[in-house]
Amino acid sequence: MEDAIEQVPKPVITNPSEWEESYRSLLYVFSGLLVTWMVLVLVWTLNTWTRRRWQTSNLQWMLTAVPLLKSLVLGLSFSFWYSCLNLSTCSFWVAFGVFVSRIFFETACFVSFLLIAHGYCTMHEQLSVSERRSIAGLASLLYLTLTGYKAAVSQFSVLVVLIYGLLLYVIMVHIARNLSVLREQLQQIQDGGVHILHTAIYTKYTMFKKFQRAMLMMVVAEILMHSRADGMANEYWMRLLVRELTEIVIFAYVGLVVTHHINWFIKQISSIGKSLL
Repeated sequence: MEDAIEQVPKPVITNPSEWEESYRSLLYVFSGLLVTWMVLVLVWTLNTWTRRRWQTSNLQWMLTAVPLLKSLVLGLSFSFWYSCLNLSTCSFWVAFGVFVSRIFFETACFVSFLLIAHGYCTMHEQLSVSERRSIAGLASLLYLTLTGYKAAVSQFSVLVVLIYGLLLYVIMVHIARNLSVLREQLQQIQDGGVHILHTAIYTKYTMFKKFQRAMLMMVVAEILMHSRADGMANEYWMRLLVRELTEIVIFAYVGLVVTHHINWFIKQISSIGKSLL
């Protein structure tokens, strides 16, 4: 998930008009992506609001921070390149805003993944104190590591790979643990003949399996997108577009899977409770 301003390839161009033309495609890319993410924010917010009566926690509202931060990153990126290409003014503060908001966005993404992997709102209504401290510690470590990496400190290139690996390991371990617990519950339901809870438990099991698949897709996508990091400016915007579209697909998939299964699970529990009254 590279930044749009950092590490942009420098074409060998002596004419300023050629330089501007080579990067002008970025304006169309960022404007299109910004509109897409703003639509996702609107749809997500409306969906969360209309289904608020089924929610027992604020997880879905917390996940709204991810597309909001992404929209902020794209809006600032578009402003930076628009001012550079059309106003001949490349603002340092706008670039710094992209730098900071991008770090917040990536940190928020992994905090959301950690909350889902820990089973917040699905396996437990509240996380334990140790789990909250663990998530806060990992988020702080990721934030500091990304700050050094985005600042082009060479030592942090290795650290950022290690912290990403650690985060993915923690996420996968907790997903596997929750899947194991749910399999045991499904087995107990089958052995005991209490089939009334089978659909609700199986819904959670399906959600974690799909979430696990999404995390593996993200790892593969990141490896493929960084396998060819070099190129000229006229190739950079195409790689940027592919990377951002892949990001949209992954996060939309995760969001739809989590919210759909959480809402479905809560409805199932509510209907079971009414049938027992």
